This record gives sequence, structure tokens and C-alpha cells, in this order.
Amino acid sequence: MTETRNNARLPCGDRELDLSRTHVMGILNITPDSFSDGGRYNNRDAALARVEQMLDAGATLIDIGGESTRPGAALVGVQEEVDRVVPMVEAIKARFDVVVSIDTSTPQVISDSAAVGAGLINDIRALCRPGAMQAAVESKLAVCLMHMQGEPQSMQQAPVYDSVLGQVNSFLEKRVQACLEAGIDRSKLVLDPGFGFGKTLQHNLALFAHMEALRPLDLPILVGVSRKSMIGQALDRPVDERLSGGLALAALAVAKGARIIRVHDVAETADAVRMVDAVVAAGSQEI
Repeated sequence: MTETRNNARLPCGDRELDLSRTHVMGILNITPDSFSDGGRYNNRDAALARVEQMLDAGATLIDIGGESTRPGAALVGVQEEVDRVVPMVEAIKARFDVVVSIDTSTPQVISDSAAVGAGLINDIRALCRPGAMQAAVESKLAVCLMHMQGEPQSMQQAPVYDSVLGQVNSFLEKRVQACLEAGIDRSKLVLDPGFGFGKTLQHNLALFAHMEALRPLDLPILVGVSRKSMIGQALDRPVDERLSGGLALAALAVAKGARIIRVHDVAETADAVRMVDAVVAAGSQEI
């Protein structure tokens, strides 16, 4: 098991995450076309009930997505994404004491969500969309920078790398530097290697195997592989039969140093994560 290699705390708006332990991020997709649960939580009451369920199960962050990023997904207009995400952020913050993350690349969604209490920007495009960096700077929120080759509409057609680890590292280092130069404090940055985003099964497996070599090494790592095709391809399982594979990867990610695990199946993952954390903590004691 690897040594924890990240900042001790992550400031997220009005809350702060203690990164001495692993956190489970519960996924709330308010979209009609997400690959696993599209359309299930578009209704406000159903969404809030789902949030309460995930918090009771052990989630410490809720990640709200208003635009599907599955391979081949259609783009969503700015106003439509704002209308989906911002009222839900506001409703969750009014009812629950939790860090709300916004799964978005859209500057207006970043700004408007920050104004109603969001704490983390979870951007698959690593603030590369025009205006996103400035919106992030002005929001003063924490930011998760993810690696993706291409765009969701075409990213899985023919991904190619000379070295998947080298190119992911190079991209993330450049985006971290861009954030620092723009005025985002290093203590507010999180990295996501982007499993399933412009990567074949072998790319994903190799990247996972060498996760401890991701750089910059002192930044916390977020891993999101819940129900993804890499599990389906490796185990020959449909979406609704990928829990066991997802739990195995969650446990392995924590053992390799990940601090945030983004999932659909919160209760099961929270147990797996707590178990690994307990073993890791015991490993630091003399026997």
C-alpha cells in the first residue's frame, strides 16, 4: 500500500474535507441520458430523497451533473444546464450540511452554482473551456482537474497514446501550472486521471496499475470508475452487474492513495473504503 501523498485538508466553499481519510462522492445525475441512471432523478423530490439516501449511506460529497459525459453524449445548452444544476445545488445546500460538487465545464454553471453554495468544481475538461478558468478563479472554489483525450462525443472511437501514464501526467502538470498562474491556490486542487475518458481497456488498466506514479504527487487524487465500461469489458458484465468489480477497484484505488472515490453505489463503497482505511491506519502502528 502506498503512503498518503496529498494536502491534509481540502477547502470547499463553506466546508473543509479532512483528507486524512478517504471520502465517498455520491453521484447525482439530473440528466435524461446518463449511461447508468439517466432520467431517474430529474424530479426535485426524487433527487433530494436520493441525496438523503446517499448521505445516510456514508457519502460526504454529492456530485451533481446536468450534462451526460458518456461516450457519444449530446451537448447540452448553457441555459438548460444552468436550469438543471443551479436550483438543485441551492435545494441541497438548504436542506443538507454537505459539500456539493458540480460536474461541469460551463462557466455560467460554475459561477451561478458557487453563488448558491457549491464547494467543488469537478471538470472533465480541466478548465479548458473558454471562460472556465476565470469563473473558477472568481468562485474561489476547489477544483478537480481531469484528463480526457478528445471530447465525449468521439473520445472512445480510437484513443492512442505513446505512453498513457506519461501523457496523463504531462497534461495534468500543465493544467495545475495554468491554475497556479491564474491565481488558484494549490491547496484547492484535486486530480482525476480520467478512467474511461478517451482510453481503451488496456489504457485504463495500465493507468490504474501505476496510479501511484501520477504527478504532481502531493495533490489528492479522485477516482471515478463506478459501473464504467472498463469493468464491463474486463468481467463481461452489463451495467447493472458491475458492483463487485467497482468495489474491487475502489479498494485498490484507496490502497494506491486516492482520497475521493466517486460512485453510484455509496453504501457498499463506503464499507469497502472504511475497511481499507482501517488496514492502512493499522499499518502505521508498531507491532
